[in-house]
Amino acid sequence: MNTLTLDNVKWLAQAARGQIDTIYHHWTAGRYNQFFDDYHLSINGDGEIRSAITYLTDYRSATYRRNTGSVAIALECALGAMSENNLGQYPPTDKQIEVLAQVTAVLCNELELPIDIQHVMTHAEAADNKDGRYPHAPYGADSTCERWDLLVVKEGAPRWSGGEIIRGKANWYANQMK
Repeated sequence: MNTLTLDNVKWLAQAARGQIDTIYHHWTAGRYNQFFDDYHLSINGDGEIRSAITYLTDYRSATYRRNTGSVAIALECALGAMSENNLGQYPPTDKQIEVLAQVTAVLCNELELPIDIQHVMTHAEAADNKDGRYPHAPYGADSTCERWDLLVVKEGAPRWSGGEIIRGKANWYANQMK
């Protein structure tokens, strides 16, 4: 596992330009500093960016039927999360959300992707097929099933606000970086 800077993320994205079309946001359902190599990038509780990959094009099986041509970024958090009103003993930290937005902004700028729901989604949005990519998705409407990562980023926040908050912050950072 390596610790990365935003400049490292920029380099990884430049090397993958034209090969990545979607970014998925996850949580690990673990502790703040519990690393899993199922994801391309991981952000610990202190906001450190960590990775075990060599290239963003390295295959990771993190999002059902959506792994080819995508990047999976996970927040190391959410152990014991039960619902949008109970994010467990390790809810996403403000630092994690800000770094996730910054990483997303760097990736989208370098990969030349818009920061919209068609290109940047939470795992909850993907599981609920919010982008309509799969007309015969395995789960029905509003049935995030066991995959509800980042449905919200704060306990008690409105349902489905997680992706909008992260994309909004990422768009702000992307505009600052231009």
